[in-house]
Amino acid sequence: MSTFIQEMRATDNRLLLRISIIAAVGGLLFGYDTGVISGALLYITADLKPSTFEAEAIVAVLLLGAMVGALGSGYLADRVSRKWTKVISGTVYVVGALGCALSVSTGMLIGFRFLLGLSVGTASFVSPLYISEVSPPRVRGGLVSFNQMAIVCGILLAYIVNFVFRDFPDQWRWMLGVAAIPGAVLAVGMLTVPHTPRWLTLVGREDEAREVLEELRSGDDKADPDQEMEDIKEANEQERSTTVRTLLEPRLRAALLVGIVLAVAQQFVGVNTVIYYAPTILSDTGLTNSAALASTMIVGVTNVVFTVVAVLLLDKVGRGALLLTGSVVLLVALVVLGIYFTSPTLQADYGWLALAGLVLFIAGFAIGLGPVFWLMISEIYPIGVRSKAMSVCTIVNWGANFLVAQTFLTLSGAISRQGVFFLYAGLAVLAIGFFIKWVPETKDKSLETLQEELTH
Repeated sequence: MSTFIQEMRATDNRLLLRISIIAAVGGLLFGYDTGVISGALLYITADLKPSTFEAEAIVAVLLLGAMVGALGSGYLADRVSRKWTKVISGTVYVVGALGCALSVSTGMLIGFRFLLGLSVGTASFVSPLYISEVSPPRVRGGLVSFNQMAIVCGILLAYIVNFVFRDFPDQWRWMLGVAAIPGAVLAVGMLTVPHTPRWLTLVGREDEAREVLEELRSGDDKADPDQEMEDIKEANEQERSTTVRTLLEPRLRAALLVGIVLAVAQQFVGVNTVIYYAPTILSDTGLTNSAALASTMIVGVTNVVFTVVAVLLLDKVGRGALLLTGSVVLLVALVVLGIYFTSPTLQADYGWLALAGLVLFIAGFAIGLGPVFWLMISEIYPIGVRSKAMSVCTIVNWGANFLVAQTFLTLSGAISRQGVFFLYAGLAVLAIGFFIKWVPETKDKSLETLQEELTH
């Protein structure tokens, strides 16, 4: 991180930093809506009285919308630009947030949650794409990490908002409606930033692309706009000559398998049961709604702190080491939670153990599968198919997220709360075995070396 700060100072370009922060608000929307439903659900259940399936749908339908949004975002980003796609995404988010706040029935709420999902899915794909296309290569990783930090900060912000509005009349409506503010910030903020040089080149506006690139690199003595323009043209030509079917070629199958398994594993260890249902889990330990919401903020702070730790360590200790360490930690946490909910004695005398398990779980996830998945899928694919491969992995990730969110309460009723945690622990064991055998270390390795490792 210190190297990143030094490099950013060397670029001496406040415009670059400002537009990266504005673009990363898309990640904040993703994080906020992921976290806010956890507290709002406590009060929605009492007010609208949804069935178990409907309660799961209120949570999970956003993820279904996100899959659709992610599926169409690549086409939209090429058709109308990365910039206008994000303006549209922010606008849709404002409408969805206000619609959720004003919902008078479970069906209406589910409908507007789906609309929010369309926005979140689009933003989750286009935000890092926009940032990566305006960033100099040597600080691209650090700037793209703004998006991951925005996600976890959005989750924490949601937990804080949930706590603040816990005693308001119609508290869940305030919790969901406040999301319109960052949505408006994204929509309006993106109106003030330029198109990316790569998109301008893609649509034949090369002179304008060069002007934008020179403005973005002003003050950076190490920048070479002419070479960057040539690289952009070459990358665009490679993209045009490939399709999604290219990913099934023998040379890419192993890399595609690794990306898909990482996408599924990130969700099937149960992380979003913690994000979405943490207050529900904690209220089952005997805590009041207010105490459960206060305790959930500890989970949010832990998520932010350990994401920062991961960003600091990724280029020092490597992706693989953090992936395995974090996965083992969250496995231990899942076993602890399973044992806790199995033992009436522990539940009666050691209520704090549930919170400790959730905190340990989120710490392990935040230093491992959380950031490593997104980083590795940006590193293991050739540039010509990278965006297509990342799109496939993103859609699979949203799909796995949907399955987990839509089944948690039902599974808890069918096999017990502890049974669900033990199930996730078993899936974590399988994931760790796959990581050890198949996932390469990408730190300081060339693309050619990685492809050779993945095909042998």
